[in-house]
Amino acid sequence: MKISLPAPDYQRWSIRNGLLGSSLLVYLHLCLGGCNTADSNSVKHSPDIDTTVSKITAVNAPTKFAEVDGHKIAYRRIGQGEPLILCSRFRGNLDSWDPAFLDALAEEHTVVTFNYSGFGSSTGIPPTTMAGFAKDVLDLSASLGYDKFIIGGWSFGGAVAQNIITEHPEKVSQAILIGTRPPGKISHSFEESFLRVSRIPHNTLEDEVILFFEPAWEPSVEAARRSHDRIAQRKEMDARIDEKVWPDYIAGFADFTADPYKSREKLCNTRLPIMVISADHEVCFPPENWFELNRKLPTTQLVVIPRTGHGVHHEYPELVSQYITSFLRDRQRKLQ
Repeated sequence: MKISLPAPDYQRWSIRNGLLGSSLLVYLHLCLGGCNTADSNSVKHSPDIDTTVSKITAVNAPTKFAEVDGHKIAYRRIGQGEPLILCSRFRGNLDSWDPAFLDALAEEHTVVTFNYSGFGSSTGIPPTTMAGFAKDVLDLSASLGYDKFIIGGWSFGGAVAQNIITEHPEKVSQAILIGTRPPGKISHSFEESFLRVSRIPHNTLEDEVILFFEPAWEPSVEAARRSHDRIAQRKEMDARIDEKVWPDYIAGFADFTADPYKSREKLCNTRLPIMVISADHEVCFPPENWFELNRKLPTTQLVVIPRTGHGVHHEYPELVSQYITSFLRDRQRKLQ
């Protein structure tokens, strides 16, 4: 059976059906069959901030604070539409998202990024369990007046998002998981290069190529430079993630792996629409971990993009956002 998804305006992509239960495995054959590699990796650079224009973008969005239980959660919000709350990666702060990706999502959704309690510019005691990290999402959403929202997460943030999906499904309409893995024990773990470079206190562009892109493919290296430059356009930067809270991430992830919540089992029984986006060279969480749940995830779609790394949405911000938007839009239509 042939399955087609809306293709980006600038390129047709070849898609083939795969197995993930009744879900969909979408493999995008980029740069094959004569595809122009330069065009497929090119993205629009965000323009310099024009102070005469009132439109709020990812580059100029002000950092705000939600007062929660005696401390403050730092967040930024852009766009209009159904709220999409994004949970950040290990060592990720408000500046760790590619502006091109956020702006593309904000064309149809209210996009909210935030710092966990005690991380970056947020105050309070850092969480050490998945339930604790998820509480930040619930507290922030309540402060912003969201009874229901789309939950998203990248890497570690994908683990947090899955706790929301399985423990608080009444709060979630749909979910987007990027560069992450299922809860519980897995068969495919980190590559040595990721473990080595992720522990460097201040990462260079070269480190980012190893962590988030595909070093063996020059167009991916070029995409890393462009993404790095887009992120650097922001003038008011967030506070760095202090090394002293790194162990709190590790404790939270150990909790995710131990899975006292039985999230893996609950994930296999959820009726919430979920899209998982991964890379074929994922140095952190290989997509093969999702293959282990073959035929067990009834509402999940898996997208694997070749010649990409852990930051696939930074390499192809517009393409990935289009697939996300298409997925969310299609699911919304079916609910109406």
